[in-house]
Amino acid sequence: MTTSGPFGARLRAAMDERGPLCAGIDPHVGLLRTWGLPETVDGLRAFALGAAEALGPVAAAVKPQSAFFERFGSAGIAVLEETITICREAGSLVVLDVKRGDIGSTAQAYADAYLDQSSPIAVDAITASPFLGFGSLDPMIETARRHDAGVIVLALTSNPEGPQFQHAATADGRSVAASVLDSLRTANAGSGVLGSFGAVVGATIDPEAVQVDLDINGPLLVPGIGAQGGTADDVRRIFGDVLHLVLPASSREILGAGPDRSALRAAVERTADSFAKLAAGAGS
Repeated sequence: MTTSGPFGARLRAAMDERGPLCAGIDPHVGLLRTWGLPETVDGLRAFALGAAEALGPVAAAVKPQSAFFERFGSAGIAVLEETITICREAGSLVVLDVKRGDIGSTAQAYADAYLDQSSPIAVDAITASPFLGFGSLDPMIETARRHDAGVIVLALTSNPEGPQFQHAATADGRSVAASVLDSLRTANAGSGVLGSFGAVVGATIDPEAVQVDLDINGPLLVPGIGAQGGTADDVRRIFGDVLHLVLPASSREILGAGPDRSALRAAVERTADSFAKLAAGAGS
């Protein structure tokens, strides 16, 4: 597996080797209870580190949801740092789900916190919100370029409130989602095998509701698989010609197999294999 170079190239190598899957680590209270753990920092740590040790060696990417760590304060952030370290040392790329979005020096501070590899909480990529204008993400994009990291931007999310903004028309007639995807396509121009700047596109969206070009030469992080109702058939229907870009994301469906680590790993391998076969079938 490629351990150096741009995020996109490293992600492509990981997806080819381990299968296309981003396994979530979402230590919300329901899963803590399912694992028989208390809603405390100790429970958080047992859950997150157990998941990291199980998923890190087998998943192409792991996606911790920052909010579930942040709610425990500084102790929770310390657990997040440990989780990131374990996953990266095991060979998995870490996409931190933080959905940050701001302007100027604040956007730069977020970029420095997560994408500068000298930071104690550095990751391979973060999720970001473009709804202050795509240009507001420039500090994150440029910092990612300097540090071979990535940024995955909200474009067409699966939550029912999303279309209010994402389907709205801009001054030039494009939808906001189409404008975001066009900007990502530009950011990835000349990147080769896979660009480092991706889009979040839900597995439960209605592709007929808004006409967009999903071929951005960058990863399409696709949440909504499994517990949220998205299926392999949905992915095939929505992403058709760009299945090679799709990085399906699954959290509850996989984490529900815990706390047994062998069961967690089996869930990752089973899910990744199903999507690898889907992509291979599309390309044959």
